Amino acid sequence: MTTDQRLNDLGIELPEPISPAANYVRYQLTGNLLFISGTGPTAAAPKGKVGTDVSPEDAYQAAREVGLQILATAKQALDGDLDRITRAVKVLGMVNSAPEFGGHPQVINGCSDLLVEVLGERGRHTRSAIGFVSLPNQICVEIEATFEVA
Repeated sequence: MTTDQRLNDLGIELPEPISPAANYVRYQLTGNLLFISGTGPTAAAPKGKVGTDVSPEDAYQAAREVGLQILATAKQALDGDLDRITRAVKVLGMVNSAPEFGGHPQVINGCSDLLVEVLGERGRHTRSAIGFVSLPNQICVEIEATFEVA
């Protein structure tokens, strides 16, 4: 089964890839590695600190949405062929969190769970889930990813 068929079976439609918000590129393909820049959720996602302004459940959904955007960017980078992804290598998840919040891994599971749902075993990855005092424009999560590609 192709990745596009898997997306269809899951009822998932990838969004249009976003454009860079500043002086950087959304992705960099070097050798057999594809690096996806830090990605935040859409403007519709809740803003603020997880644990006070944003519930962990809403932040999980925002991280899942970010995962969709990461896959959309990867698809663009790979000329429309997500089957070129041989494995997700690393996910770095950043959570805009209240000082007492400790559920960073559960929030970033939104992205990790999505990658495994869509890519199967190719979606399993190493990961860091870290709390930050703030993120740009008070977004609740930002995630970057690295993929090995054929």
